[in-house]
Amino acid sequence: MKRFNSKPMEKVTVNLTKTTHPVYFIDEKDIREIVKKSNPSKKVGDINIPELEKKLNQLPAVDSANVYLNLNGNLNLDIRQKVPAFRLNKDGRDFYVDTKGVEFPISKNYSFPCMLVMGDVDKSEYTKVAELVDKIDKDDFSKKYFIGISKEKGGYNLLTSQGNYKVEIGDLENINLKVKGFKTFVEKFLIYQQPEKYTRISVKYDNQIVTTLNPHFEENDSLINIGKREMAKVPNLAQQKQSLAGVPKSVRNSAPAKPKPKAEKPKEVVAKKTAEKAAKTTSKPKPKVKIE
Repeated sequence: MKRFNSKPMEKVTVNLTKTTHPVYFIDEKDIREIVKKSNPSKKVGDINIPELEKKLNQLPAVDSANVYLNLNGNLNLDIRQKVPAFRLNKDGRDFYVDTKGVEFPISKNYSFPCMLVMGDVDKSEYTKVAELVDKIDKDDFSKKYFIGISKEKGGYNLLTSQGNYKVEIGDLENINLKVKGFKTFVEKFLIYQQPEKYTRISVKYDNQIVTTLNPHFEENDSLINIGKREMAKVPNLAQQKQSLAGVPKSVRNSAPAKPKPKAEKPKEVVAKKTAEKAAKTTSKPKPKVKIE
C-alpha cells in the first residue's frame, strides 16, 4: 500500500451498520469531520488508522468501529452504533443503558423510544433489567400493560398504562411466572372491575397475588369500613399491656392460689375413738333397782 502514500485522500466511505432497531445517534458528517482532523495533510500515507479507530471507538454512542484501506487506497469506516435497552433516571441523571449493561449519554439531536426505568438500580442489575425489558417488548400482553419500571426500597415495580396501580414483582427472578400470574389476575378479575380500584397488585410471592385497595376510590369505602369494623373486634393487645403495667411481675405471672383442701382425719384414729366410746358405754354400771 506504499504506492498510495502520496495519494490524496479523495474518497472516504462511512458505513453505519444496520442494527435490530434503527438508531441515529451518529451523524455521518460528524464522522467525516473527525477523519479530516486526524489527517491535516489529507494524504493517504499520513493516516494513522489505529489512532483513528481508537478515537471512533471512544465516541459514547459507538459500539464498534473498524477502519481500513481497500485495494484502491480508499478509506473505509464500518461503524456500529449502540442500541439502548432502556433509559434510566437515577440520582438526577438521565442516560441510556445498552443490552451489554453499558451506560451512554442521551443525545441532544435524537431520542430513542425505549422503556423508562427509575430508581437506584445497581450496575450489576443492568443486564437483568435489559432482559426484563426485552421480554416485555416481545410479549403483546406485557407490551400493552407495562410502560415503565421503578425500583423502590430494593424491589421492582412495573408501571401500568391503565389506572394508577403498580405491579410489584420484587426481585428480577422468575419474571415469566410473575407476569403469567398478573395476566391470570387481569383475565379473571381485573377486566370486570375498574382499574382505579387498586393502588398495588403484588405478584412477588409464590403462588399468590396480594392486592392493595385504593382508599380514594368510592366503591372501596364499604369494603374498607367492613375491614375496620372487623379489626375493631380483635382484642387490643396494647390496652391489655397498659392495664397490667402497674401490676408486679411476680403477681402478673403467678397462677391464682388454689384453696387448701380440708385435712381429713385418719381413719384409724376415728375408728379408735369410736371403739373407746362404745367401751365406756358398755362398762357403765346399771342403776340399781330399789324395791320397797
